[in-house]
Amino acid sequence: MHQPVSVHFHTHIFFRLLTTSFTLLDWFIVLLYVGGVTLFGIIKGGRQTSAKDYFLSETKIRWWVVAFAVVATETSALTFISVPGLAYLGNLNFLQLAFGYLLGRIFIAIYFLPRYYAGELTTAYAMIERRFGTRLRKLTSLVFMVTRTLGDGVRLYALAIPITLIFRGYNLFSGSSDTEIYFWAILLTSAATVIYVQLGGVRAVIWTDVIQLFVYLFGAAVAIVILIQHAPSFSAAFQPAMDKGKLAVFNFSTENFFSSPYQFFLAVIGGAFLSAASHGTDYLIVQRLFATENLKDSQRAIVASGVLIIVQFAIFLCVGLLLYGFYQGAAIKGDEVFARFIIEQVPSGFSGLIVAALIAAAMSSHSGSVNSLASSTVFDFYASTTSGKAASEAKKLKIAKAVSLAWAIVLTVSALLFIGLGRSVVEVALSIASFTYGGLLGVFLLAVFFKSIDETSVIIGFFIGIAVMIGVITQTKIAWTLYTVIGSTATILFAVLASRFQMRKAGI
Repeated sequence: MHQPVSVHFHTHIFFRLLTTSFTLLDWFIVLLYVGGVTLFGIIKGGRQTSAKDYFLSETKIRWWVVAFAVVATETSALTFISVPGLAYLGNLNFLQLAFGYLLGRIFIAIYFLPRYYAGELTTAYAMIERRFGTRLRKLTSLVFMVTRTLGDGVRLYALAIPITLIFRGYNLFSGSSDTEIYFWAILLTSAATVIYVQLGGVRAVIWTDVIQLFVYLFGAAVAIVILIQHAPSFSAAFQPAMDKGKLAVFNFSTENFFSSPYQFFLAVIGGAFLSAASHGTDYLIVQRLFATENLKDSQRAIVASGVLIIVQFAIFLCVGLLLYGFYQGAAIKGDEVFARFIIEQVPSGFSGLIVAALIAAAMSSHSGSVNSLASSTVFDFYASTTSGKAASEAKKLKIAKAVSLAWAIVLTVSALLFIGLGRSVVEVALSIASFTYGGLLGVFLLAVFFKSIDETSVIIGFFIGIAVMIGVITQTKIAWTLYTVIGSTATILFAVLASRFQMRKAGI
C-alpha cells in the first residue's frame, strides 16, 4: 500500500531529483519559466481600479495580441499531447475541423460581434438580456459555467498525463502512485496560475497567454527538429507515415457517414458550428475580444485566430506523423506517445523546455477559464442583486477577486475528478463542449435572426434542445462533430414551434 501523498514531500526530495534523468538543468528551466511567467503576469496586469477593469481591462489591448491570446486560451495541454496522438493513430483528418473553425469565426465576426458592441460590454450574455430578458441571460450564463467547469477540468487534467509519465519514467517520487503524481501536477499548476490571475486580472491573463503560446509552439518545434535528426533525411522521417497514407487531410468517404466524425462535410460543418458556439457564446473567448479597442479590432482578432489555429493544428499533427515514423507504428496509447518520446529521447535541457511548454499550455487555458467564470458570476449574477447594485467599485473589485479564487478551487477539483479517464482527452473535452454549445448557439441565433420570438419560447426550445442532445449522446452513435449542429437546430425548431403555439393560443 502506498504512503500518503504528503510523505513524499520531505527534505531529501532535492537529492532524489539529482539522481533522475530529468536533470537539475531541466528543473531549473521549468521553475524559471513558472516563476518568470507568474511575475510577468503580475507586472503586465498592473493595478486594477474596478471590477470592470479587472475583467475587461480599461487599458485596451492590440488586436494581434488578443488573436494570439485566443489561440493560447483554446489550446491548453490537450493540443500538446492529444492532437499528435490523433495523427499517430490515424491521419491528418482532424485538420478538417480547423477549416470549419475559421468559417465559424468569420460568421461570428460578421453577425455576433456587432450585436455585442451595440450595448454595454460586460459579458456575452448581456446581449441576451437586451433581446429577451434577465431570466435567459442568467440561464445561458449558468450553462456556460457548467460547461466551462467540466471542459477546463479535462484540460487541466490533460497536463498531468505527460507529467506523470515523465516522473514515473525517471523514477521520480519512487513509491508514489500515478494518482498521487496526477494530484500534485494539477494542484501545483493551478496554484501558480491563480497567483497572477488574482493580482493581474484579464490583462495578466492575455499577456501571459501570448508568452505561453510561443513557449509551447517552440517546444513543439524543438520536438520536430529532434525527430527529424533521428532519421537519415527529412523525407525519410515522414516516409513510414506516407506509406500508411497518414498524410491524407480530406476524408470524402460516405461509409458510416453520420457516425464518422472526420468525414469532410461533418468535420467542416461541425467545426464551423462548434467554433461559432465556442467563440461567439462562450465567454471564455468573448471576454478577450472585449479587451480590444473597438469592433473592427475584435473582428480582426477573431478571424486571425482562425488562421493561426490551422497552422497550430498542422504543427502538432506533424509531430504525430514524425512520432509514427520514429516508433514505426508501435502500439502506444495516443495520449501517451509524445510524453514517451520526451522521456526516452529528448536531451537534458530540452526535456525541461518541453515540460515548461506543457505547463504553459495548461496555465493559459486555466487562467482564462478562472477569469471568465468569475467575470460571468459577477456581471451576470451579483451585479443584478440589490447589494451588487449598491456596491462601490472597491467592493466589487474585492468580490471579483474572491470569486476568482473560488472558481480556481472549483476547476482544480473538477480536474482531479477526471483522473483515470480512458478516452482521448481532446475528444472528451470537445464532446463535453458540443453537448451544451448547441443549445447556447441556438439561443444566440434566435436572438440575432428571429425578431418576433419571445423569451419563454426560447427557454422552452433550449430545454427541449438539451433533452434531444441527451438522447443523441446516450442512444445513438452519431459523430460528436454533429452535436452542436443538432443541438442548435433542435433549439431553434422547438422555440419557433413554441412561439407559434402561443400565438395561436392567444388568437394572433
